[in-house]
Amino acid sequence: MSQQDSFASGFFAGAIFGGVVGGIIGTLVATRRDPEQILEEEPQTTTNLTEAKKAAKRRQMRASENENMEMEVARRSLEDKIAQLNATIDEVRQQLGNVNANSEQLIHERSSSRSQELR
Repeated sequence: MSQQDSFASGFFAGAIFGGVVGGIIGTLVATRRDPEQILEEEPQTTTNLTEAKKAAKRRQMRASENENMEMEVARRSLEDKIAQLNATIDEVRQQLGNVNANSEQLIHERSSSRSQELR
């Protein structure tokens, strides 16, 4: 019975200790803010609504410009990869074509030599 009691107490102590450590780490991670998040919170503290709306529109424009640039870079990267894959596929087709042509030529040579031997 004492082993079960010590196991249960150890389990609960570990759960409490893990919860405290996890809470501290979670708090530290959550308090680290991006500069963009800080900028987003600043217009909420201003009393002038028109300034807040203008700032929000500027942020949206910057965000959309950044997203457009990221999309363009990703698109170009994918196009380059597709071009590389197509070039590789063409090379493999040529190599296989050469292998198939050589094997067909060997088959024809063997069959013609066998037919000559049979005569």
